[in-house]
Amino acid sequence: MPAVFVLIWSTGFIVAKYGLPYAPPLTFLAIRYFLSIVCFLVWIAIARAAWPRSRQQWLHLAVTGVLMHAAYLGGVWVAVKAGMGSGLTALVVGLQPVLTALWVSWIAQGGDGAGAKVSKRQWAGLALGLGGLLLVVSRKFGTGTEVTALTLACTVFALISITAGTLYQKRFMQPTDVRTANVIQLAAAFVVTLPLALVETEAITWNAHFLGAMVWSVLVLTLGGSSLLYLLIQRGAATSVTSLLYLVPPTTALMAWVLFDEPITVTTIIGTALTALGVSLVVRPAKPQAA
Repeated sequence: MPAVFVLIWSTGFIVAKYGLPYAPPLTFLAIRYFLSIVCFLVWIAIARAAWPRSRQQWLHLAVTGVLMHAAYLGGVWVAVKAGMGSGLTALVVGLQPVLTALWVSWIAQGGDGAGAKVSKRQWAGLALGLGGLLLVVSRKFGTGTEVTALTLACTVFALISITAGTLYQKRFMQPTDVRTANVIQLAAAFVVTLPLALVETEAITWNAHFLGAMVWSVLVLTLGGSSLLYLLIQRGAATSVTSLLYLVPPTTALMAWVLFDEPITVTTIIGTALTALGVSLVVRPAKPQAA
């Protein structure tokens, strides 16, 4: 499941490269949310999936939907549309595992039992992962206009949103059917995104690139990637799950090499190896202590 999640999640920037030149970002996302809701509802009707019973769970799902869909994706897509490169965007958002580890460690040290303390081995893994991530995207730093107040604010906003959403879901969500949970999350994201999308003035260019990007976004990224992320957070520790996102920029670089003939350098290979090693240190189960 983690390997499939990384592969799917890594296609997000590839989809942006295909789709964003032909549509405004929030309009694209609003359409994506709506179509995803329709697909999930059909799936739910066929499978007769159970809905959450308590209003509190509906509210928690709505909050995570706004944070992890509307705010995170909105921030990333607006930044990319405004000119920030995919590598630099991935670098900023890729700091999520560090923020998550800091928060989990702080909660654990507070002694309220709400978190699991991050071990020295996991801290070493987080450091290696961040170092590998920096190596992979370092060649994409430029001196142009991709870093502006708008693009930087949007990516930082996206970073904070997905970190908060992950921690919130891990802390407050009870086990829920992933299909009905996604509908509630996407509906909340759609309600927040639609008014902002209506303000955008750019028209949609209906062509094969736009339609292909939309189909992939709905069927693979949302129905597949978002569902896997929900399940991973539900079943695993927050630090271990978010550390998988360290693998997204290197994987995206490999995809860009295959699809767009972007060069793969020695630095990229070394950075990818460091990132993989760092993730393995974070997610590896602790050895049981001898009695």
